[in-house]
Amino acid sequence: MVRWPFTVGLALMASAAVFPRVASAQEVEDERSPLITADTPVPFGFNYGEVDTTRGGAMSGAMRAAGNGTTAVFTNPAAMTLARVYHIEAIGNLVPEYGHIVFGSVIVDSITNKLAGGVAVTGGFLDSFQDRATSLDRSWLDIRLALAYPIVDAFSVGLGGRYIKVTQGGTGPLGPSKVSGGLGDPDSDGRLSMVNIATFDAGIAIKAGDLVRIGLSGSNLTYNDNGILPTTVGGGIGIAHEDFTIEVDGVADFNSYMTPTARLMAGGEYLLVDRIPLRAGYRFDQGLTLTRSRRASATWRASS
Repeated sequence: MVRWPFTVGLALMASAAVFPRVASAQEVEDERSPLITADTPVPFGFNYGEVDTTRGGAMSGAMRAAGNGTTAVFTNPAAMTLARVYHIEAIGNLVPEYGHIVFGSVIVDSITNKLAGGVAVTGGFLDSFQDRATSLDRSWLDIRLALAYPIVDAFSVGLGGRYIKVTQGGTGPLGPSKVSGGLGDPDSDGRLSMVNIATFDAGIAIKAGDLVRIGLSGSNLTYNDNGILPTTVGGGIGIAHEDFTIEVDGVADFNSYMTPTARLMAGGEYLLVDRIPLRAGYRFDQGLTLTRSRRASATWRASS
């Protein structure tokens, strides 16, 4: 359980107002967020640098095959051609446990030409509700441009460019270091951006009959060997009917943890009275499971 502390003080003496009490090292230790103490892996709290749309988030990210429209910009750019649409979506995500906030918008046009295109601009904060001694205090800007073209009616290819800049004020679980927060800014008490690069995504989308959809995609394929921008390769197979969608995806993550890990996702949606989408999803995250197992093993060895 994450505790977000709120401190209320009463000045019983005039000297208390003049000389405020400095928090002890133990108090600072107790107030640190789970991302600082590594109770929760930072990549998990950061959502692996991925952005969820309303549809993608509700289906736990299982959208590489049937995720058309705005969702395709973030999961598989080739899937933008699966439906002829003009989509504009505002994005707002909040995960209170880790102070994870994402906001922005995305636009997709697959009607004007055979070449479908999408643009997304998002930004966010992670663990910024406390001071730098007890939190990551991370912020970022993420800009994407995606294009997709149907080689034939049943086969499309897609390419997406991405620019991301990440700045972090806190030090993270590794303490003061370049990898755990970036170099110090000589002109201020802050830090230089820890990530400030461009990368690209690519994918293919296949229509196997009237209902079956197959998608394969890779993200951050410049292979920056950086947990902030993990290189991932994944695919999915889905059943896409006009009233319902069911999909299962698998993703290999090469950089978020010390060893490559896998994520498995499954999701479904049903369109109620042709107007109200009902969605649900499930995700298994090997990286989160391994990290907790290793931490429990280390705690047991230390207590023994």
